[in-house]
Amino acid sequence: MRAIVAPDRESGAEGLALTDRPHPHAAENDVVVRVRAAGFTPGELDWPGTWTDRAGRDRTPSVPGHELAGVVTDLGYGTTGLTVGQRVFGLADWTRDGTLAEYVAVEARNLAPLPADLDYPVAAALPISGLTAWQALFDHGRLATGQTVLIHGAAGGVGSLAVQLAREAGAYVIGTGRARDRSRVLSLGAQEFLDLESERLEDAGEADLVFDVLGGSILERSAALVRAGGTLVTIAQPPTVRPRDGRAVFFVVEPDRGRLSDLAARVRDGRLEVTVGEVLPLEEAAGAFLPGKRVPGKTIIRVTED
Repeated sequence: MRAIVAPDRESGAEGLALTDRPHPHAAENDVVVRVRAAGFTPGELDWPGTWTDRAGRDRTPSVPGHELAGVVTDLGYGTTGLTVGQRVFGLADWTRDGTLAEYVAVEARNLAPLPADLDYPVAAALPISGLTAWQALFDHGRLATGQTVLIHGAAGGVGSLAVQLAREAGAYVIGTGRARDRSRVLSLGAQEFLDLESERLEDAGEADLVFDVLGGSILERSAALVRAGGTLVTIAQPPTVRPRDGRAVFFVVEPDRGRLSDLAARVRDGRLEVTVGEVLPLEEAAGAFLPGKRVPGKTIIRVTED
């Protein structure tokens, strides 16, 4: 099969290349999926799991990418809940070869059935951003109706979904970003927008929940904005500054089949908008990791055709 392969950690994005790889094997409780569309995170080439297995052993060369939508082609021993020929979407394991390949082996529990009327590129853009937004707001942030939430990077893949989910839950939403993001964030349902380039973060006021995807000084300064008893949640880095009278949580997104199905239903019903940016063929996937122009929405790789 064809796959995008990273030869070693030192080569970075420049070392990515389209290469022939062995067809994956379905281990116990696995399925093999023919990948129709795949998502990736440019920074994943810096993640330890990209280069090591669960025991910490080197596993280079490595196939990046962790989001997928496709069709089940093979079931491992003991696998239940999915069938050959079924459309699925979800997350690949952080410490195994990823989804920028024509076929990938995935734990069955990490996948959810994909409705027939949901396009593969849209489904491939949903798992990491959708699950991260949900888990940040509700599992870790304990957001409730009537509370105020401040969402950094509100126009991005994760932030834009967090704005919509928080608004639907009855929260008062303040989004932050760059000036060019204002109309987009407000159109998604935020009641206020703060331009981090020209306005003071401290002028946002207090919030019951601050959700950070940026890290650095924005994360540190956000601790002071958390209302007593509130929560600062971040996916960027472990916080070094904590709210004076509240919690600070750093987390990594976890697979959740039931929640994936719920998010897909929201997309189908029009309650949740997923913004897909460029859709590139597998031959151009390596170049998508390189720094370049900022394209609104998530870049998706179309791996195989029907």
